[in-house]
Amino acid sequence: MILFVAAAFAVGFAASRLTGPLPGARADSGRIYELRTYTTFPGRLPALQQRFREHTTELFEKHGMTNVGYWVPVDAPKSENTLIYVLSFPNRDAAKKAWDDFRNDAEWKQVQAASEADGKIVEKVDSVFMTPMYFSALK
Repeated sequence: MILFVAAAFAVGFAASRLTGPLPGARADSGRIYELRTYTTFPGRLPALQQRFREHTTELFEKHGMTNVGYWVPVDAPKSENTLIYVLSFPNRDAAKKAWDDFRNDAEWKQVQAASEADGKIVEKVDSVFMTPMYFSALK
């Protein structure tokens, strides 16, 4: 199901790039959303969840990122190594600045190093930027 939702987002995003905005598509605020999927090394999902719970979400907010939601798949094997989340930004430029600032944050560098003292956590990151359609419940 998660793959279907992600694929639907990706197809819709790609189609909007080819055809331009559809009539009634949201163009009012320019707000964008980023869907991120992290695949962890075996056995490292709990460490990633702890890092997000205790540090990362607050650091995101510090740098202007809005935490929308966090999920783990229900079914194995993805339930054992996958974290999916959505962030929101005022626009694409703000997203770039927020990510640059986050990656250069001294506190983040300390948190990352401490959480990876016994090995790397994240094996793969997928990211898709999206805009909501006019019929979306997102504001």
